[in-house]
Amino acid sequence: MSASPTISMVAGEPSGDLLAGLLLKSLRKRWPDLRASGIGGAHMAAQGFEAWWPVEKLSVRGYLEVLPRLPELLRIRRQLTHRLLDERPDLFIGVDAPDFNFSLETSLKSAGLKTLHFISPSFWAWRPEKLLKLKAGADHVLCLFPFEPELLAVHGIDATYVGHPLASVIPLVPDRLAARRELSLSENDPVIALLPGSRAAEIKHLLPRFLGAAALIRQERPTAKFVLPAVPHLVKDIERAAQASGLGSALRVVRGQSHAVLAACDATLIASGTATLEAALFKRPMVIAYAMPGISYRMMRKKRQLPWIGLPNVLCAPREWLQRPAQVPAHVFADRRDAPFVVPELVQDAATPQALAAEILQWLVAPEKILAIEQRFTALHLELQRDTARLATDAVETLLAR
Repeated sequence: MSASPTISMVAGEPSGDLLAGLLLKSLRKRWPDLRASGIGGAHMAAQGFEAWWPVEKLSVRGYLEVLPRLPELLRIRRQLTHRLLDERPDLFIGVDAPDFNFSLETSLKSAGLKTLHFISPSFWAWRPEKLLKLKAGADHVLCLFPFEPELLAVHGIDATYVGHPLASVIPLVPDRLAARRELSLSENDPVIALLPGSRAAEIKHLLPRFLGAAALIRQERPTAKFVLPAVPHLVKDIERAAQASGLGSALRVVRGQSHAVLAACDATLIASGTATLEAALFKRPMVIAYAMPGISYRMMRKKRQLPWIGLPNVLCAPREWLQRPAQVPAHVFADRRDAPFVVPELVQDAATPQALAAEILQWLVAPEKILAIEQRFTALHLELQRDTARLATDAVETLLAR
């Protein structure tokens, strides 16, 4: 390994770009002349990353949704594989995006390149077959959640718990008043954050439901305000939908600023994904929703391992719930009616505007429930708060030195 390593990285969505950017910042502190390139977004570019393709090229989810993009995705992976085998970086780091990265990592590892996967796939939630691909492709895995290394060790996969970097970025006690001032929001009006996702498909399926729920909430709470942080490449589509919603000045669309919006709000309607963890770290009550084309949902539902889709519910569940007894089929375990939920989840047909509005309104009239959830999310924050950047950089250095 050279004194200034060459690293290739692939992030497949905005949340991966954020994680990769935080890791790159730490790597550059240890190796100021480090060179990094591959597929990434704005957070990675801010750390001197050279993006051969933008992160948006890989931002697609669901079986049907990926089909029109599949030829392009396969072409990108093939071209990237050839380029990396020619240039032979000191290390390849795949940041999430398992459907793209696992095959790429396997090809690189087979050719003698060192590979690291950041983060562990959620095999404990769905698609346990990912473990075989992870083991074939990754020399080492960085885990965001404390229970994962032990579960991976059972399958012979080396892993390190590094904590979640967001737990160090987000303050333990968010300043709600400062966030409201930053967003020019009243200190007294109820504020609901609407986060329908960062992908076009998510916006298509969830935004109309969220806007419909907002209109119903507005009927019950006429002073309620709604703020929707939009990812840059979807701002125009979201603004058009907002203008047609009839909410008028009660709804504001802002560019980015999701952390300020979460800090400012009283509760949030939010798409399942990393954003739900961010909302938990901001100690916010939430209603988690998700919807996709029916065929995709039926196919994905068969692969579920747990009763929850939202990270706050998974991370706050008793640990014994994360390992399904071998004699219990996955679909039976996932459908258990006695599963403990700390926040509501409304999925697919259940995620109607009426149901979403009703769950948000329940939060707004239950200060004792809000206090309890704030206390539980504070405990979760402390559990995830580690020096993630240093621990991850140490693991990278150890792997490079092998």
